Amino acid sequence: MKNRENIIWGILLIVIGIIFGLNAMGVTDINIFFRGWWTLFIILPSACGIIKNPRKIGNYIWLIIGVLILLNVRNIIRLENVSNLIFPLILVLMGLGIILKDKVGEKANEKIKELNQKLNKEGLEEYYATFSGQDLNFAGKTFTGASLNSIFGGIELTLKEAEITEDVLINATSVFGGIDIIVPENVNVQVKSTAIFGGTDNKVKKEKQNVPTIYVKTFCLFGGVDIK
Repeated sequence: MKNRENIIWGILLIVIGIIFGLNAMGVTDINIFFRGWWTLFIILPSACGIIKNPRKIGNYIWLIIGVLILLNVRNIIRLENVSNLIFPLILVLMGLGIILKDKVGEKANEKIKELNQKLNKEGLEEYYATFSGQDLNFAGKTFTGASLNSIFGGIELTLKEAEITEDVLINATSVFGGIDIIVPENVNVQVKSTAIFGGTDNKVKKEKQNVPTIYVKTFCLFGGVDIK
């Protein structure tokens, strides 16, 4: 995905460079600073974000907002119509995000509830990063689950060399922050996510047989969780 995003930005810069060059030679007279050109700083990053993570609903919201502002600046639609449409569109997109978000199925939901009860009963390991950062490394240690809370901060949880012998649960909350979870190769990962202007990116897609599963339950508000 990152390569595709880089290709898009690279092509865009090449096109702009060619236009400037042709204008300088008098071959063309293309004005790229058209009325409302600054809205591209909203539209293009949002479009690249959709390509990178199609399930991240916030990118769709910003893309629509950018397009509506551009249409208003170009006098294609009126400002009052834009302001009247933005809030309903946000509600519609958020509703679609809730309906279409990545689900792990009824069986997995039951497993998450079971693991949550187990963690609460045995004592939950909780980690916080508030306006700060935390690096957690369980190399050579047994990992039985944890709660990660990033609020205007960052957490990196490394389980690459951790001992995971049974299914475990990670509760991850990211509010204006970021959480990276690095998992070992001999596990499966299933995600249940709720995101508002944020998202969870699970890069561990391949299903393996007869190995433990790490269940990751996330809540993201203007934040993100990366699992890799």
